[in-house]
Amino acid sequence: MERVNQRLQRLIESDICQAEDAEEYRKELIQLTREVASVETVKKQSRFFKALSDQKRLQILKLLRVKEMCVCELMIALNMTQPNLSHHLRILENEGIINRTKKGKWVYCSLVNREIIENMRRINIL
Repeated sequence: MERVNQRLQRLIESDICQAEDAEEYRKELIQLTREVASVETVKKQSRFFKALSDQKRLQILKLLRVKEMCVCELMIALNMTQPNLSHHLRILENEGIINRTKKGKWVYCSLVNREIIENMRRINIL
């Protein structure tokens, strides 16, 4: 930690950094981290991106972007077994990306927030 503090002091002395006091600047950096990159926030974001890190789950989202689909439709479209598909759907649902709604004895899936998916499509992620 002492090395880090020494580096920060050298940065300030180099006139590259606008800060004047190393200790005050260190406190500002810690506060900035709490405000924009807190552990709780990045954990949640990490889980969200992990939910999107699977090819099958991305295929599911692409299909649901077009229309709400029954689980059996997704099974056929993706050539997946019901247990395997349910696993992927549970991950997406737990992260608030999709909804599952029971209609009689059928379970339908839909996107929770189309805007997020559309923005991902616009920047060529999805």
